[in-house]
Amino acid sequence: MERTLSRRTLLAGAAGAGAGAVWGTAGKAVADGWGQPVAQRAVDAEVARLKRGLIALRRDIHRHPEGPGQEQRTAGVVARELRAAGLAVTTGVGGHGVVGVLRGSRPGRTVAYRADMDAVPPEDIVGGGPAPAHRCGHDVHTAVAIGIAQVLARLRRQLAGSVVFLFQPAEESLSGARALIDTGVLERTRVTEIHALHCGPLPVGRFAVTPGFGMPGQDKAEVTASGPDAADAARQLTAEIGTLATVALPQTPADLERIVAAAQSPNGPLAEFVAVQAQAQKAKVRVSYRCWPPERYLEVRQHIHRLATSYPGAGVDFPADPFPAMVCPERDAHVLAHHLRRALGRDAVTELHAAFPPFSGEDFALYLDRLPGTFTFLGVRTPGAPITTSYPHYPDFAPDERAISVGVRAMAGWIADRTHWAHGLHGGSGGVGGIGSGSGR
Repeated sequence: MERTLSRRTLLAGAAGAGAGAVWGTAGKAVADGWGQPVAQRAVDAEVARLKRGLIALRRDIHRHPEGPGQEQRTAGVVARELRAAGLAVTTGVGGHGVVGVLRGSRPGRTVAYRADMDAVPPEDIVGGGPAPAHRCGHDVHTAVAIGIAQVLARLRRQLAGSVVFLFQPAEESLSGARALIDTGVLERTRVTEIHALHCGPLPVGRFAVTPGFGMPGQDKAEVTASGPDAADAARQLTAEIGTLATVALPQTPADLERIVAAAQSPNGPLAEFVAVQAQAQKAKVRVSYRCWPPERYLEVRQHIHRLATSYPGAGVDFPADPFPAMVCPERDAHVLAHHLRRALGRDAVTELHAAFPPFSGEDFALYLDRLPGTFTFLGVRTPGAPITTSYPHYPDFAPDERAISVGVRAMAGWIADRTHWAHGLHGGSGGVGGIGSGSGR
């Protein structure tokens, strides 16, 4: 955790200093003014031609779900589509990861876009399931990313810089990002920033930016009671540790609606929270919890230790450091929101004021620990549909497929804009592509 926080402090310091020109892939400083960036109307025209094929692609991936670390077929489909679009493709990266590189015809910056490919394991579907299934929208994410690659490849003559597409395995197990990063792909491709979308329970086509928030990390503990009444003590400890929670797991669709509303409320009930799951197993209590802000992990650990040691002979073990929270840079999110409103209309974007969902994590955190970037929710809720059809991990999750073309329109324009501008996120000035249009952190 200390390393994570120090990295973000370093990035914030670069922003405050007004970092200058970002170095391009050839090792030369990129200057402003390399022609005009890709026009949004050109992006929209290409998306209109591709949208039926992208829906068919998503349906194909949906029919063949593969759990974390098992994404062989999905990776093959991705590689085939990227090669057909003219990208340079590498497979088998960090497991079944696929990396596609698209080089524009003009000098510019190198920007990454990440999509996760794996399906939800049966034990992580609400209520359980018989087999892995795409109940988190990764099939949509993959289709959107392929669509971005296809659109920008068709507009290569107007594209500056390069785009590195990272199709990541094993997000659901929080192991895929680490595996991919450990291959050195970020260093080899020399990306300067990274971006991603995730399906969310918002009206289809609407986006939610997450300035200064993101998704919580996760910490785990194991408490061991002792003595002849150890099992009873473990049950009592489970109840006491449960009282540390400030937000409960949703039990009804109405609970989900309240969570979504709370996440959009400034200084609302989810601006700070602790979510705890504790289970007694004979003399042991296994604890998993998430909290916000991330600095609260030390406080919650101290509370768990105090409760455990109040029972004679009991011990507590925290087997590893907390998995880091995903904290989205505030300034970067505001720049993206400005771009989306220009491209799609003022009502296209809302803002989250809490880490969301409070019960889930994201290994995109590991990318944002190293690079500036954005993580944005793409609304996939069909008008009038139950919220469970758009809330990830529910068994009736069924995203509105119209969101695919909206996601491609938004992100293809955004990525083209980012490769064009000399000044990257966390520094520079001027224009929509520069940081001057955003508000400081």
